[in-house]
Amino acid sequence: MSKLLIANWKMQLSRKEALSLAKKLKARAKKCPAKMVICPDFLSLQPVSASLKNSAIELGAQDCASSNRGALTGEISPFDLRSLGVKYVILGHSERREKLGENEALISAKIKAALANRLTPIVCVGENLAEKEAGKAKSVLVGQLRAALKNVKIKSANDLIIAYEPLWAIGTGQAIIPAEAEIVGNFLTVEAAKILQKRVRVIYGGSVDSQNASQFLRQKHLAGLLVGGASLKEDFYKLCC
Repeated sequence: MSKLLIANWKMQLSRKEALSLAKKLKARAKKCPAKMVICPDFLSLQPVSASLKNSAIELGAQDCASSNRGALTGEISPFDLRSLGVKYVILGHSERREKLGENEALISAKIKAALANRLTPIVCVGENLAEKEAGKAKSVLVGQLRAALKNVKIKSANDLIIAYEPLWAIGTGQAIIPAEAEIVGNFLTVEAAKILQKRVRVIYGGSVDSQNASQFLRQKHLAGLLVGGASLKEDFYKLCC
């Protein structure tokens, strides 16, 4: 199975810039042996979706609501995302946990809503620096998995992806050692399988760039990468070359 190369553009690009970059990546996609997924901001999803028709690139969203309809001001329906051509959705990202106060119960509800609408959740988990230094990383990760995946049912191993994103590595330029990420990737695969009864894919995210991407992609238990800053460039596709 091809590795995944997932671009999280966050709120870094204007609508015009997002569309321009999507068109450039569409022209380069055939040179990338990995499956490329781009996750623009919500306002850019519609034009980017239209521009990616007949492309090898797949579309992802950066979040979704916990239900299809309701009095949820400012939220985005997973049903509407799917109707727009979205196939993946990032859920439980550390920035939303830390800055917007998302808890495991809400994340779990969003995962269930995404699955009900045939979206593939990319479920983010990760420890902070204090937890890492205290030797609590594994217990923290297991706790996050158990809470987020509580009562979650999937039909196949391809229905859900775990993204390991150590908080101390996000946006700091201090990526984890690839061999260590491989160990954590295997650990998360085993622990998720205990909960879901399926060995789902695990990807890595956190200060990935052109210098270290190939090292992560060579790891057996890492199915791909969730990329932030380095995905905002036209040569993003080269990370998988």
